[in-house]
Amino acid sequence: MTGSTSNIGRAIATAFAGEGAHVVVSGRDATRGKGVVAALREQGGKADFLRADLDGSKAASESLAARAVAVLGRVDILVNNAGIYPPDGTLTTDETTFDRIVGVNLRAPYFLSAALVPGMIGAGGGVVINLGSWISRLAVPSGALYSATKGAMETLTRAWSAEFGASGIRVNAISPGVVKPVDVEVFAGEELMRGTPIGRAGHPDAIAAAAVYLASDDAEFVHGTVLDVDGGRTGVYLSAS
Repeated sequence: MTGSTSNIGRAIATAFAGEGAHVVVSGRDATRGKGVVAALREQGGKADFLRADLDGSKAASESLAARAVAVLGRVDILVNNAGIYPPDGTLTTDETTFDRIVGVNLRAPYFLSAALVPGMIGAGGGVVINLGSWISRLAVPSGALYSATKGAMETLTRAWSAEFGASGIRVNAISPGVVKPVDVEVFAGEELMRGTPIGRAGHPDAIAAAAVYLASDDAEFVHGTVLDVDGGRTGVYLSAS
């Protein structure tokens, strides 16, 4: 899975390893990635780290795909989690920033999926889980391009389900709400959850539990779905209290 050295990605990797999966942890920070792998192995899990700077180039995605297959033998589950969120507004986003956001958030998972899905089909089936975002549907005044890329990933989830479903590939997405990083004491994002049914930011483990479900046989009848795991942020009227 991509972007699995911290926060939501680390939680998903930990949950999968706890279920007995051999997990490939990938990311740009080798020190952090090796630390995640060491922790998973200490807990009895099977994990390896592959450094990857998924800049959006087809070559970078194909390189990670090939190395993951070399380590695992085959890839049964792909979690497209890596993403960046520069808060630039539309009027201040230059071309370099535009290309970087689209590259990491959209092009990289597109080409990584294209590289790994054929192997899944050849093995008789597989699972792709994409990470969307609540702000792709409930707009906020910053990060417009991030929102657009996450909306595109949710659209690709439905399109890929239609394209690959008959070949045994289940494609779904998770749309996380406001999630508090585990290493942060004071989190400004708590304010965004005021008035929601849960009334607070979520924990990365909630997203990980959803990923485990979508990857399991229990979700065999779930195709092309975006699962909101957001404490009711997008689906419920917010109270003023």
